[in-house]
Amino acid sequence: MPVDVLLGLQWGDEGKGKVVDVFTPKYQVVARFQGGPNAGHTIIFNDQKYVLHLIPSGIFHPRTECLIGNGVVLDPVTLRREIEELERSGEPIRDRLLISQRTHLILPTHKLLDAASEQAKGDKKIGSTLRGISPTYMDKTGRNGLRVGDLLAPDFKQRYQSLVDKHRQLLENLYQFDYDLSETEPAFLEAVEFMRGLRLVQADQYLHDALKAGKQVLAEGAQGTLLDIDFGSYPYVTSSHTTAAGACLGLGVAPQQIKSVFGIFKAYATRVGSGPFPTELHDAVGQELRDKGHEYGATTGRPRRCGWIDLPLLRYAIQLNGVTDLIMTKADVLSGMDEIKVCTHYRTEQGDTQTIPFDLEKPIEPVFESLPGWNDDITSMRTPGALPETLKGYIKYLEEKLETPVTYLSVGPDRKQIMTMG
Repeated sequence: MPVDVLLGLQWGDEGKGKVVDVFTPKYQVVARFQGGPNAGHTIIFNDQKYVLHLIPSGIFHPRTECLIGNGVVLDPVTLRREIEELERSGEPIRDRLLISQRTHLILPTHKLLDAASEQAKGDKKIGSTLRGISPTYMDKTGRNGLRVGDLLAPDFKQRYQSLVDKHRQLLENLYQFDYDLSETEPAFLEAVEFMRGLRLVQADQYLHDALKAGKQVLAEGAQGTLLDIDFGSYPYVTSSHTTAAGACLGLGVAPQQIKSVFGIFKAYATRVGSGPFPTELHDAVGQELRDKGHEYGATTGRPRRCGWIDLPLLRYAIQLNGVTDLIMTKADVLSGMDEIKVCTHYRTEQGDTQTIPFDLEKPIEPVFESLPGWNDDITSMRTPGALPETLKGYIKYLEEKLETPVTYLSVGPDRKQIMTMG
């Protein structure tokens, strides 16, 4: 059987967790392929809100196994807390949670290095979540990292101490950073012991066997395409491959095994942290989107920057990922607006273009087209026929411009508030 991929097409926060949860009954395996505990996938059902940082969003379905892939960087403390919180809420998950032995571990000193590096940047901060993500990926590519499989090695403590000593030298000699490791190290070592009791697997072989047995696999991404380390708005990006190609790297599946690619985008646009945002709104409309959309980070609580939808960037993300199906979320947030604006192209010093410039920080002017809004409360609507005509027109307009069908529409945060289009 093939692998389907579900990922974000903007700067993250598109609603991936909820959609994965809704899709999961069709799949026997849900596998997270990149990112770390900086992700915050929110799922709401039965009047309960859950925020997942590392555990795949299919975990609430008892017939589905959930895999944390090798492309993820894993904080044992966060994982332990997440597991225990879910178990306290009555969700038995340990038997269905698997972790790739190739997954890299976030150490307490990685978090210190993250904070030291961000502090050293001064007013050029990139908006790191300070969870040790970037330093862990740096150790991975620098061939210094510790992996989940190392937890089973008899000399794990020596390997751990050797890497900590390297980090201490950087903190003290390069950054002159004040820190107290004794505040965080005990919890880490306890969490490491906890992890030894979990299902630590050779994930690539596990997935190969699952596919050979005819199981359906859904690969779950974190963050968004525009934060990809290669194709995002560098350097204001994350440290992993957030595109469909990242699913192959982050899970060990071959490109020809990818079938459908579901690309999620908001009916408007948001971004957290620093970096270019051509269609950002600094006025009352931007604040209205933030308030109505509850645009505050699920992981950090930081207010998100808000703006109108950007067709050149969406088209770019669709091309990069080979998106077969679009999923639009938060259409309900636009209810009550007289007009909705859409960025169709950019005006630059070289002329008008729909091509994404190499450097988005250079002066570019977004050119907008206005479409009529709708006043209806759409949160209780469950079929396309019930939708306001102007919303149908907005969707049709996007489909034509993006040359990709919108196959699902979300009209609220609950798992019930999503409909199949067509």
